[in-house]
Amino acid sequence: MSIVNVVSLFGGLGLFLYGVSLMGDGLGTVAGDKLHLILYSLTSNPFKGIMLGAAVTALVQSSTAVSVMVIGFVNSGLMEFAQAVSVILGSIVGTSITGWIVALSSLGHDTGWTAFFSTAFITGMMAIIGIVLHKFIKNQMANKVGTILLGFAVLMFGMSTMSDAVTPLRESESFVSLLTSFSSPFKGIIVGIVFTAIIQSSAAAIGILQALSMTGALTFATALPITLGVAVGGALPVLISATGASINARRTALVHLIIDIAGAVFCGAVFYSLNAFLHFGFLGMVMTPVTVAALNTAFRIITVAVLTPMIRLLERLVCSIIPDVQTEEKETPWSILEDRFISHPPLAIEQCRIAMTSMAERVREDLLLSFTLLHGFTREGFDKTIEIENEVDAYEDNLGTYIVKVTSAELTQRQNEDVYRFLHAITDLERISDYAVNIAEVAEELDQRGIVLLDEVQAEMSVMESALTEVVDNAISALVNSDEDAARRVEPLEELIDGLCDEMTHRHVDRLQKRIYSHKDSLLINDLIIYYERISDHCSNIAVALIELDQDEFDVHNYIESLKQRKDEEFDRYFEEYQEKYSLPDIA
Repeated sequence: MSIVNVVSLFGGLGLFLYGVSLMGDGLGTVAGDKLHLILYSLTSNPFKGIMLGAAVTALVQSSTAVSVMVIGFVNSGLMEFAQAVSVILGSIVGTSITGWIVALSSLGHDTGWTAFFSTAFITGMMAIIGIVLHKFIKNQMANKVGTILLGFAVLMFGMSTMSDAVTPLRESESFVSLLTSFSSPFKGIIVGIVFTAIIQSSAAAIGILQALSMTGALTFATALPITLGVAVGGALPVLISATGASINARRTALVHLIIDIAGAVFCGAVFYSLNAFLHFGFLGMVMTPVTVAALNTAFRIITVAVLTPMIRLLERLVCSIIPDVQTEEKETPWSILEDRFISHPPLAIEQCRIAMTSMAERVREDLLLSFTLLHGFTREGFDKTIEIENEVDAYEDNLGTYIVKVTSAELTQRQNEDVYRFLHAITDLERISDYAVNIAEVAEELDQRGIVLLDEVQAEMSVMESALTEVVDNAISALVNSDEDAARRVEPLEELIDGLCDEMTHRHVDRLQKRIYSHKDSLLINDLIIYYERISDHCSNIAVALIELDQDEFDVHNYIESLKQRKDEEFDRYFEEYQEKYSLPDIA
């Protein structure tokens, strides 16, 4: 085999891997943003988990990618370890689909009309159609379908290149002798493990085995142990991906390896034990790309069928190998923001949404607690507001950093809108929490100075606090649920709150002039009114960002001005509704 053939072989391997990647990316996008989300939302029983694992792996064309995603789910607490085992079992079957795609390369190169069914013609047509869809059609879905077809064409061309590179080997007695030596179970399995570990892809390893089968020198006796070894070698990249992850995530990676080893040992032991008595006559059968694909699929289906009833046993085995560690660092609420998900934007954005929801709930809790302190101050309550504010600050830091990382991925228009809405919203949420602490500090100073607010002032504050609670709830619902109806309710209520703040200010000035409060004491009440108004302003920012992005714009000031100028029927209806609901009590 010349140096030219060696270079062609590895060049074809590179094209093969790139084609698999292109197909997986395109299929994943066409299947929709929720493709990956179903992995942890629809795994309520082992059978369903296996089916989902197989389907998603067939679509993304990589069991390693699916396993890495699953490890991320387990690491962030979104998936139980037992659920992860069933998905991994499914991914082991799903990855064999690539072999059947590659088997198309065994189609003949006949002349005449049968040439239209040859690999060369099919590959060429896929490439032409793919280029047209990808480059000349201004439609995102067409572009992605073009990517799938181009990936298929590149994959098939890479396979053809590898096949052509190894064709001269059919005349080499030393090569035939080498392949024959791999029929030894132990040696063949080791070769399969090492080779797959080097190229980091079991699909590519099977592809090369299919290319070798075209030389006519590959027999069943040689293909079986190498196939068993390929399965074990494919688990090694998954082990590497779990480095530094939580205990359950490391267990998930380990169970992938144990499943592959158990499958190889079981199938190998059963087959060679039976052969010792029955002396199978098909061991010398010459393999083809189709029979290699069939062998690979059959082995993986048998593995899954045997191990599925043993999921709980596998769980106990792995837990005994990697026991719980009591001193393990406590997970933080934002630990779900896994870097592993960044290459899968739908997952990363969903994690952002979950973390954002948790952050918003903490902000709401902080605000309600600060309101409570105004009507009955406690040191414990005050300390709790500070504690929550520190947590919200940490949310902002971690979410902001993660969202910026997500923007580096290839995002759809809708995903970009979600990302930028989140990025703007976390600042507004953090500022609301800041004002909650400011309100708590006013409550503390009122308590320390022994100031007792008039009943009518407390009644006014209660109305304001109820209105603020509703505007915050609407803004949060708009943010975490992409609820435009809730978003459109925010601005009318925000305008009403502005009016209530103005009225409270006038009443406060009147009381000041009547010397009901000292000038120093009155500053605290004035600060409260300012904090109330600014909280509603930040709610407005959150809601307007949602509405504007849905309209492909992002100009908060212009939107608010145009809204106030239009005063459409919807705005007026909501405003009147809130006006009846929230009004300051009459002055006695």
